[in-house]
Amino acid sequence: MTKAKYPILKMSCVMCAMSIENKLKTIEPIISYSVNVATRTLDVEFDSKQITPQQIKQHIKDAGYDILIGDENIDLDDLERKEFASLLKRVVVAWLLAGAIMYLSMFHVITPISVWSMVLMSGVVLFYSGRNFFVGAFKQLKNKSSNMDTLVALSTFVAFAFSTTNAIFPKFLAEKGFHDVYFFEASTMIIAFVLLGKILEEKAKNKTSVAIKSLMGLQPKTAILLVDGVEQEVLLESLTKFDIIIVKPGEKIPVDGKVVSGNSFVDESMISGEPIPVEKQKGNMLLAGTINQNGFLVFEATKVGEETVLAQIISMVKNAQNSKAPVQRAVDKVSSIFVPTIIILSLLTFAVWSFFGAGQYPAHTILTSISVLVIACPCALGLATPTALMVGIGRAAQKQILIKDATALEGMCKVDVVVLDKTGTITVGKPSVEEIVWIEKNEVDVSALYSIERKSEHPLSDAIVEFLKKDSIKAVRVDGFENIVGRGVVAKCKEDSYWVGNLALMESYSIEPSADNQEVISIHQNRGETVVLFGKNDMLLAIIPISDTIKPTSFAAIKELQRNNIEVHILTGDSANSAAHWANELGVKYFKAEVLPHQKQEYIANLQSLGRKVAMVGDGINDSQALAAADVSIAMGKGTDIAMDIAMVTLISSDLSKVLETITLSRKTVKIIHENLFWAFIYNIIAIPIAAGILFPSFGILLNPMWASAAMAFSSISVVLNSLRLRKIK
Repeated sequence: MTKAKYPILKMSCVMCAMSIENKLKTIEPIISYSVNVATRTLDVEFDSKQITPQQIKQHIKDAGYDILIGDENIDLDDLERKEFASLLKRVVVAWLLAGAIMYLSMFHVITPISVWSMVLMSGVVLFYSGRNFFVGAFKQLKNKSSNMDTLVALSTFVAFAFSTTNAIFPKFLAEKGFHDVYFFEASTMIIAFVLLGKILEEKAKNKTSVAIKSLMGLQPKTAILLVDGVEQEVLLESLTKFDIIIVKPGEKIPVDGKVVSGNSFVDESMISGEPIPVEKQKGNMLLAGTINQNGFLVFEATKVGEETVLAQIISMVKNAQNSKAPVQRAVDKVSSIFVPTIIILSLLTFAVWSFFGAGQYPAHTILTSISVLVIACPCALGLATPTALMVGIGRAAQKQILIKDATALEGMCKVDVVVLDKTGTITVGKPSVEEIVWIEKNEVDVSALYSIERKSEHPLSDAIVEFLKKDSIKAVRVDGFENIVGRGVVAKCKEDSYWVGNLALMESYSIEPSADNQEVISIHQNRGETVVLFGKNDMLLAIIPISDTIKPTSFAAIKELQRNNIEVHILTGDSANSAAHWANELGVKYFKAEVLPHQKQEYIANLQSLGRKVAMVGDGINDSQALAAADVSIAMGKGTDIAMDIAMVTLISSDLSKVLETITLSRKTVKIIHENLFWAFIYNIIAIPIAAGILFPSFGILLNPMWASAAMAFSSISVVLNSLRLRKIK
């Protein structure tokens, strides 16, 4: 048995994936298969003694698609860019020529020159701009299937063929009642409108692979290996377990491992989501992709390759990031019934008129059957979703909401649970000092604190310096500066010995805080704040609580969500006490503390298993798995590129109040889409029988194909006008 993963070409939607899977399930030597729409890959297990990768490739080509196997050296990114550029070119050509044809057919006197101009321009639109529809329809026919390509190809070709025949034999057809009957504008506008929907779909779809590549970019390409005391720069792929690796200040940790010597502060925010760097010394664990800030570390590799935490996150995001069907996919599903039904109705119309009216009404036989195909063209169906999406997404952008995946519009209106990451989402995401509780205060001591913290490399020192800057404190000379690992710093200013650090450092001076001071320390610790202590000699001078701060809009945003019957949950890497404090302050009943990235994803999955529709709001790499797994993913605009690439929605202002605005806009947009689809189908239900001539026996009313094409155009215009209502909705 052989397992392999192959990139898939020419696949754009869930229906494409279903076609490939339907083809693969008929091939006996293939044991299992899975098509991932988001990453455009095929995972397949097969008996290599009975079938080769080249044979699998041929089967997939027979289904109208293609895969890249190991011996093909093709740049996928470059290929996708070329395909999109080609599609854009075909869209531009279609709209320019369709517009010209519309002008000639509606506002220009019909002459032989204008007719042949329309023949030539229509041919370019159909067989250049719309060639993929015809190729797709032919391949669907070979596989005894049909989709929207079938109806687009059939309706446009019949209209074009009939119109061209009338241009070549005007007198012959005029004798049979076909005088100046042309449908060039109908056939070309169908192609132009449907291609517009395709290009909108492509722009949204291309976001998925970027996120994976960005995650992979967190891994350095090389590492410094220590061999017999000699440093060697090696490729990441060559590292093995138990290798001894050196990481210098500012470098990324290449693989997971355990510190052997040295000490430093490491920024783990991309994994933990917490903004405060973590101190690392002998025996502490390091994670791949995190950043060594200011020290020199030597560590032993414990996990390499696919075993590292970062690699597992990448793998989980790939698995969770499957494209889910947005609203427009429903049109493709309906078309599997709709298309053959219309073809049968057209043939049935031809047969009925041939049997009952061939003698008295010979022209009606062709007129009615063509009218059925033309009036039932999928233009209104194809426009129903993309036009509403265009207006809805544009309206959202005006409100600083970027909707990058149409799936969000379908999922957001059903959301009943919003899960919030804490750091950078509810809070600012940066440690800050709101107050310094002075026990003894004078100008000299304040200047000493400011000067010592300016010299310190501890990440929290910046927060203290920023707070003291507000009072225009002047720096003084600092002597004997010493960093005490795991405790803090000591220094001398004007012959006094000052210290800044944690409780352990204070206790080393045999200082016991008073009951009141101990209470202040405990209160801040219970809130999840980091408490820094400042003293001189054997005196405690100040208590400095350092914490992240809640964004001003977070309180009101959470209350508004709850008022609209949307349950709010908080996930954080903080301790249980800290999480309880934050949840209580924000009025949130549901929260979970000390969660790792994969636990966030599990939390989302658990809610979904209960039938809940979950929106995840986050800003960091540590949220990427949960964002990919959620029904709707929302990233804060000031967060990491990874979160924004994965997320369906980005809030540019990082304002939580935009979450409810997004839900409201989603509900209104989806309502418009459903209205569009309803009227598109109602139009067909009413128009098709009239086009078939059902009113002729009783009322003498017959729909000329010319008016059928006008009715088709009106249905499209009505869909666009209905979509434009979104621009006025508050």
